[in-house]
Amino acid sequence: MDDGAVQPAHSFRVETAGRASRGAWAAAALGILLTLVLLPAFAGRNIIQDLIFLFYMLALAQCWNLLAGYAGLISVGQQTFVGFGGYLLFALSLLGGINPLLAIPIAGLISAIFALPTALVVFRLRGAYFAIGTWVMAEVYRLVFAQFKALGGGTGASLAPSVTSSVPGIEWVKTLFDVRTPAARDIVSYWVALALMAGTLAFVYLILRSRRGLALGAIRDHEGAAAGLGVDIYRIKLAVYVATAAVTGMVGALIYLQKARISPDAAFSVLDWTAYVIFITVIGGIGTMEGPVVGAIIFYLMQRYLADFGAAYLILLGALGILVILFAPKGLWGLISERHDLTLFATRRRLVIPTRNGDRGEQQANSITIKQYD
Repeated sequence: MDDGAVQPAHSFRVETAGRASRGAWAAAALGILLTLVLLPAFAGRNIIQDLIFLFYMLALAQCWNLLAGYAGLISVGQQTFVGFGGYLLFALSLLGGINPLLAIPIAGLISAIFALPTALVVFRLRGAYFAIGTWVMAEVYRLVFAQFKALGGGTGASLAPSVTSSVPGIEWVKTLFDVRTPAARDIVSYWVALALMAGTLAFVYLILRSRRGLALGAIRDHEGAAAGLGVDIYRIKLAVYVATAAVTGMVGALIYLQKARISPDAAFSVLDWTAYVIFITVIGGIGTMEGPVVGAIIFYLMQRYLADFGAAYLILLGALGILVILFAPKGLWGLISERHDLTLFATRRRLVIPTRNGDRGEQQANSITIKQYD
């Protein structure tokens, strides 16, 4: 056999990223996270409130991206679980006397439980009918919660100051940063939003790096072929739907803890909690983890600096969405990634073949990439 000959099939291996790149990105991520944790020490209240908004929109976008970009479930009804989580927070806090922070994970758990019967209904539908079915289910939830007089009925309800001030950590934050109660409450909400956002990113990343991530990639690329390879399509999609419902429910609970007021129309708003999330994911790059991050930052900047222009702001959002779809169908991150071969979240796998060093007869460290796949 020649020195440069390809090794037998058993020497093939699958790689996602080198140890050096994993270590570098882990160190960078840890540094960014630490900076964000310490940010309230020197940032103003307006910045803290803006970042809370950015964090929960990014978490929602990552959930929708996992649902639609990988599992192929194009939902326009994710406001179901935002509103459901928000109302659960109010019910658990006002009626159950449960601490608001403890109510957030409980809201996520109950959202996951209620996602199961919801899925049994909407999973009977396909394509556009599935999208419409999820929207209809959101309207059903909205009408149901509008009947609960204990939670304000159709006009909504507000959290009493005694409830919002009972959030653990507020007194400690007041002493540490020398701020008043509203600012201290925002800082606690900021840390919770940061934890939810970071947890969502880690959750999605670990799923995509797992065997279920391979199954999701196969479903996204060709559902029929994935089924032929033995992937349990229904089970994988159901698991993703329930998992994203749990995270979305927790995010919804946090949103309305921070707002301290809820109403059916606001909580189950398709524009605020689904249309904007779809916009974020599409312009950033659907089917990638980096896409929603880029999209969320762009959406935040546009809303921060252009929202005062009224209808023109919505026209600009629509124009940007159309331009991206026409000229960058893989999203802005897809455009950047293809031009610069850049990856932040190493979820793509490479099938590689080691080669031999012609002089020493040893396998070289750098390998020939045969194929990349998700």
